[in-house]
Amino acid sequence: MEIKVPAVGESVYEAVIARWLKKSGDVVSKDEPLCEIETDKVTLEVTSEADGVLTTLAAEGETVKIGAVIATIDARGAESAPAAGAAASAKSSPAAAPAAPAAEAAPAAPAKTAPKGAPPPISPSGRKLARELGVEPQDVQGSGRGGRVTREDLLKAEGAGPAPAGGQPSVQAQPAPAVKSEPAPAPPSRPVPSPSQEAERVVRKPMTQIRKRIAQRLVSVRQQTAMLTTFNEADMSQVMLLRQKYGEHFLKRHGVKLGLMSFFVRACCEALAQFPDVNARIDGDDIVYHNFCDIGIAVGSERGLVVPVLRGAESLTLAGIEQQIAEYAEKVRKNRIAIADLEGGTFTISNGGVYGSMLSTPILNPPQSGVLGMHAIQKRAVVVGDEIVIRPMMYLALSYDHRIVDGQGAVGFLKLVKEYIEEPEELLLEG
Repeated sequence: MEIKVPAVGESVYEAVIARWLKKSGDVVSKDEPLCEIETDKVTLEVTSEADGVLTTLAAEGETVKIGAVIATIDARGAESAPAAGAAASAKSSPAAAPAAPAAEAAPAAPAKTAPKGAPPPISPSGRKLARELGVEPQDVQGSGRGGRVTREDLLKAEGAGPAPAGGQPSVQAQPAPAVKSEPAPAPPSRPVPSPSQEAERVVRKPMTQIRKRIAQRLVSVRQQTAMLTTFNEADMSQVMLLRQKYGEHFLKRHGVKLGLMSFFVRACCEALAQFPDVNARIDGDDIVYHNFCDIGIAVGSERGLVVPVLRGAESLTLAGIEQQIAEYAEKVRKNRIAIADLEGGTFTISNGGVYGSMLSTPILNPPQSGVLGMHAIQKRAVVVGDEIVIRPMMYLALSYDHRIVDGQGAVGFLKLVKEYIEEPEELLLEG
């Protein structure tokens, strides 16, 4: 049976074998993951379609076309492989037993000692002083830690000269000679690392397909949009109070935790309805307005950032939003996210606060015209009714394409999101 690269989207024509989870000769079962493949949009697993013995035909890192055969499975070898493995282990067991005593009887290799004439440890400045004084470091007895030769040791050795016959040390060390106003000697040449050392110092790895795609899109945003960012801050007291009061009941009823993201998705949907420019995009010389909210939720993974889309988010409840986010997060962790989950989107929300970010400027996800950046919650002193109080505050950032969205609209949109978050009762009443 042939294992082929699956079709993952209309615009995807090739993929890269990221890694093999099984190797040639392994016995695999039906639906067992065989390898991970990467495209410029997604990473996914290729599973076995039958029981048998695997033979790989493509190497890790190789670029293959969609539909190409990358492995075969021999169903006939599935029965013989376990028997052969048992026989091999039976043969190897008797031979392994006598080897153990022999290994125990072998004496431990003596620890290697430094050569007798090895130079003592000395700092670069010490080597320079030794050259100026005409003293050989190997002839000096170091008094520093680990036998290190110090400046005082070199000065004493230079002042003492050859040791007297009686073996008595010189009573008084000579002071260091005056430094002449001559050009400083050239610094010692830096040792050239060996090829193996150089390979350890610098590691070069090819970019993954997802990383290449991310790099291309981020550069294009800077080159093809007029991106600006406006900021505000929101008092998270009421949202946190609701989560604390109803979180346990919400989890029992809906099977997911009541997070922050659902409140922000609802707030953005309400604000986008009043500021449609933020939910629009440019197509040639036209502006395309969307009368729906497909909200992209940025999710970080081991292989890069992916942005699955909540379809029709304006009609979802808080529970529906949290359930879809949990499903997408599980797909990302298991490399089961599909191209269809990532396509489209009219607006994006990114939460850098999960990594501890206090403030950032989120970058647009083209062709969208707006992205909201959430950040870490921190207790700060704020003025409320002429009184200084401590409140949990979050900085909010809205990056927008100034070709479509004016500054007034961007500020108004972010201010409305702030108001919905600080007084979330209206969100609950409407959805």
